[in-house]
Order: sequence, then structure tokens, then C-alpha cells
Amino acid sequence: MPARPRPVILRRLAIQEETRVVLTVLEPEGLYPDTIPEQEILGPGVRIIRGNARSSIAELPDEMLAEVDGLMTLRMWVPAEQIARFPKLKVIVRMGVGYDRVDRAAAAARGITVCNLPDYGTQEVAEFAVLLALSLRRGLILYHDTQRGPAPAPWAVMQSPLHRRQEVQTFGILGLGRIGSAAALRAKAFGYRVVFYDPNQPNGWDRALGIQRVRSMDELLAQSDVLSIHCPLTRATRGLIGERELRLLPKNAVVVNTARGPILDIDALERVLRDGHLAGAGLDVIPEEPPVEPIPSLLRAYRAGEEWLRGRLVITPHIAFHTPEAWRDIRIKSIETMRDVLVEGRSTNVIPPGSE
Repeated sequence: MPARPRPVILRRLAIQEETRVVLTVLEPEGLYPDTIPEQEILGPGVRIIRGNARSSIAELPDEMLAEVDGLMTLRMWVPAEQIARFPKLKVIVRMGVGYDRVDRAAAAARGITVCNLPDYGTQEVAEFAVLLALSLRRGLILYHDTQRGPAPAPWAVMQSPLHRRQEVQTFGILGLGRIGSAAALRAKAFGYRVVFYDPNQPNGWDRALGIQRVRSMDELLAQSDVLSIHCPLTRATRGLIGERELRLLPKNAVVVNTARGPILDIDALERVLRDGHLAGAGLDVIPEEPPVEPIPSLLRAYRAGEEWLRGRLVITPHIAFHTPEAWRDIRIKSIETMRDVLVEGRSTNVIPPGSE
């Protein structure tokens, strides 16, 4: 009678069999020069392929998408008509915090799991939000703007409602998630009194950070000399801050948005800046990115350098997250999430289908 295979041999055979079961992960944008870190993290049972799409998954051929079990996307939108082109798709990882670019209803209808990346760029975006507020409130932008060109302002102090000492101001945070919490700690370190509104955070969150909670958004707005927006874009938050809300802010307040452009009505923001109710604003995000015609009139006035906006408005192209360290986090944490969910069956960073 032949000898039975030893347990160690059985384990080896099982591993070999497992490695023959190949899953395929697609990174459609060709973001990196190689796939070495991704392949090391995914392991031998998974292959990663890259596309060369510039603006849309629609640029990639059907035969490529037919092989894909996991999709990783940074800038690309994933609408229902593109999801339908992936017959084997099981997991979508949005390589960022926001997941509004993925049609989650279409994914849920197919049983496709959607994940995001909530823990990259936290420090960077929080710092940038506070930096925008400080640069406006301490006149850095004003003096920068007025000292340039052939006819600079006099070499002297300028009177402006923007200028306030931090300790006499309230820094209001709308949405106290990871980034909002990090911004709260930084604003507090600069001397601001910090308050927040976030109905999703449990009681005691304010005590842990040493800041103050308010019971409604209107209560937050009424006392915020600086309003910093840190909530995700959902059906409930789209258009959340309109003209009514902006006029609830104290006169000469400043608004900062490093979250998502459609949360803030940019046309309403222009009106309250033009009539002097708000002193200034700092925007790292706008409703449509990159902007297309018709360009919002506030952005048009900013680009034209109109006198009424000098020193009062800063617009940056959705770069608050940008550091080499943050880009490294995006790469590694995204593929780790894909491994956890697609290969190991974990629930890392999974967005529940019914969430906003």
C-alpha cells in the first residue's frame, strides 16, 4: 500500500492550488511607473494590470475589463454604464476619502463592494484648512496681493475687516470626522475657540478633543468667525451651505472649504462677498473640477484680479492633500484595502450600500 502524503506535503499542494486561482485587479489610470509594491501586497494569487486611460474608463477595451475582479480608481468616475462592462467585478476601491464618483446604487445592485480610503492625507488637509483661515485672517493674502504689480499699495498697515486675533475668534467646524478632528486640534493650538456640529459623532467626542459641541448647524453658523467645511458630499450635504446659511455667519466671517465643492453654493458665496457680509473665503474645491464653461462668476472675477476681491479670496486646485507622503499613503493603503477585501474577505473601509 502506498504511503500517505505527509501533512507538510498536503499543505504545499494546497498552497500551489491556491496560487493557481488568479484574481485580477485593474488600476486604469497608469498612475505609477511599476506595480512592484502592489504585487508584493496582493501576493502570488493575484495579478495587477494597468490601463492608460486619461479621463474615463470608457477608453479601455471590453476584453481588458472582462478579466477584472477588483477596480482601483483615483480620478475616474465609475458610473452605472461602466460598471456594466465588468462581468466579474467584485470590489471597487476609491483611492481617496470621497466616494461620490462611484455609482454605489449600481454597484450594490450587482453585489459589488465599494471601499474608500479614509485615512490618507488627514494631516495635510487639516493643516491646509487652518492655513487658509490664518492666511486670510492675518492679512497674508491681502498684503501679498496688494504689494504686487507696478502700483503696489503704500508700505504701511492696511485696515481690513479680515484682520483679527485668533484668541478672540471662534473656529466652527462642520463635520468632525478624521480631518475635521485634526483641524480642530490645529485651530485650537493657534488659540481659536473651537466648536463643531456633527450629529454622527457620539457624545463625549467634544470632551476627548477639548472643544465645544453645538446642537444644530444654525447654532454653529451663528458663532463661527471662521467656518471650515469637513463633511462628505452626500445627498444630504449637496448644497448644504447656501445664502441663508452664509448670512447666519457673523458679519466679516471667513469661509473655508477643503471638502467637496458642491456642498457650498459658490454663487451664493459671491453674493455675500460682494455685499460685504463675509470678509473672505478660501476654497480648495469648487462645484465642477476642473472648471468648464460656463465658469462660475466668482472664479471668473478671481482670475481677472477684480479689485473688490483683492486679499479676500484664495482658490487652489484641490491640492490640500498633496505631499509625497500622502501620495505614498494613497498607493499603499489602497492596495492594502483591495487585498483585505478581495483576497482575504475582510470589511476594511467598506462603505455600507445604504449610507449617504
